[in-house]
Amino acid sequence: MPSQGLQQVQKLKQSLVLAPQLRQSLKILQVPALELRSVILEELQGNPVLEELSGSDISIEEEAAKPRDGESESASDDEAPGADDRLEFSDDFSVLRKLGEDWSEHMRQESGEIEYSSDDARRRQHFFDSLTGETSLQESLMEQARMTESDPEILKALEFLIGSLNDSGFLTATVSDIALMAGVSLKKTQNAAALIKTLEPAGIGAADIRECLLIQLRHAGRGNRLESTIIRDHWDLLLRRRLPDIARKTETSADEVRAAVDEIRKLDPAPGRNFSDDANRVIEPDVTVERDDNGEWNIILESDYIPRLRLSPAYKEMLAKGVLKGKDREYVQEKFRSGRFLISSIEQRQQTIERITREILRKQHDFFEHGRSQLRPLTMSQVAEAVGVHETTVSRAIANKYIRTPHGVFDFKYFFTPGYAGSDGQSVSNTTVKERISRIIDAEPPQKPYSDAAIVKMLDEDGIKIARRTVAKYREELGILPTNLRRRYD
Repeated sequence: MPSQGLQQVQKLKQSLVLAPQLRQSLKILQVPALELRSVILEELQGNPVLEELSGSDISIEEEAAKPRDGESESASDDEAPGADDRLEFSDDFSVLRKLGEDWSEHMRQESGEIEYSSDDARRRQHFFDSLTGETSLQESLMEQARMTESDPEILKALEFLIGSLNDSGFLTATVSDIALMAGVSLKKTQNAAALIKTLEPAGIGAADIRECLLIQLRHAGRGNRLESTIIRDHWDLLLRRRLPDIARKTETSADEVRAAVDEIRKLDPAPGRNFSDDANRVIEPDVTVERDDNGEWNIILESDYIPRLRLSPAYKEMLAKGVLKGKDREYVQEKFRSGRFLISSIEQRQQTIERITREILRKQHDFFEHGRSQLRPLTMSQVAEAVGVHETTVSRAIANKYIRTPHGVFDFKYFFTPGYAGSDGQSVSNTTVKERISRIIDAEPPQKPYSDAAIVKMLDEDGIKIARRTVAKYREELGILPTNLRRRYD
């Protein structure tokens, strides 16, 4: 039996480890412009030799960057600044000091002339107490319930009912289960379930969409109208749009049924969503492609949200004069290398995005000229080969980034789509195929909509060979109903 115990074993293996600077470079390449500012500001806080340039500083830097007479354009960052640079740096501090003195004097004068009384304190507190936030669905329902019901057991059951509502406002548990969880009698829980259906927004607390629509009609005083009859007694026919059958069964005309269906369309199938959090995101395009006055296409990179950085002239001067010694000097030199790498990574990011955009503009020129119908198939490997980078670099560079075009704002990935070969030898992207399917269905006769097989034949006549199941898949992705549900019965 082998002995058990601790042993030390040496192993030799190769592995790929990303250096911290490389991770930082990849992160800068991948984040969009709005998030890049946060990443850069985080680096600014940890690196004392980095400075953010203001608008006036940028113009001064650009002027200082121009070569003077007799100077070379390729001056090293490690060279000590000249006398003009030192004067500029000290002037900046003198301006800031003067502003600080003026502001302090202003505050002393203000505090001496205006006293902060107890009335001011009360008004300030009243202001803060008056600030309100958005009311949730649960808070709104409980507030309404307390105004109409005083029985504590019914209110307790109502709290459990409200907690069982989904985002659409539908009840996800049975009344009997709620009664057991709340420890309230079934009768009072039923009273609470009836109460919640009388609250606003109308339709809250329903078991399904059918009951939700009926509740809304009752709230509107149309509980005995044709709309309610159609939903209550002919729901299956309504879902299949069998309007002639509904007219025959309700003994009404086709026009009356169509008018009732139009009223049903105005109802809210998910009343609870009005209180849900707004998940919309603010999108700021990283690149804008537009024509100039001469008709040429221009690429404009978004830089308003990207701080302009420089290496501190003060620390440069300290290194040049030998003020720093030992570990202090090594620390500052390391921060200089880190800061220089950060600035280089930002510039490299902008150049990579610009080159990728220029290649997209060249490959998708017809799209920029004429719109979505002219989008061509394009892969990341094609762009990577043309730009001279790896395919994964293209993938990182376009991640979560948007481009503004004359036809709208699009995700960069929108331009990378597979496609089909046309009869003329030209490739057509699947996005273009979807666009054509949508146009074909928009132009179809309502009483006799086209089947998927008929759409396949129409596309074949246009030189696009595609399978029927692919047409069905694209139609579902576009949110278009099948043939039997698109048919109108006039």
